[in-house]
Amino acid sequence: MATVNFPAVSTALPLSNSSAITAKATGSEVQKNFASFLKDSLNEVNKAQNESDVLTNKLAKGEDVDLSQVMITSQKASIMMQATMEFRNKAVEAYQEMMRMSI
Repeated sequence: MATVNFPAVSTALPLSNSSAITAKATGSEVQKNFASFLKDSLNEVNKAQNESDVLTNKLAKGEDVDLSQVMITSQKASIMMQATMEFRNKAVEAYQEMMRMSI
């Protein structure tokens, strides 16, 4: 069974506050870290989708591919895409909420 390689959230967004105590990150540094985290995550989703497409095409062509592996890869890609869409929806919702705030 293949393992799922999700980028570690704790490396991009540490759970402890120890790094904030030792060095204050500037706004641009935080923005770059968050942007690189998002980019890496989207690349992982894209990679999973491509792997699923390759295996599905092999199965459709009648090549020797394990059906269970095709289904697992397809479901993994689907779940990753659903999680990405939920994250996007929450980010848009948060942005809209901030825009509704009065100054």
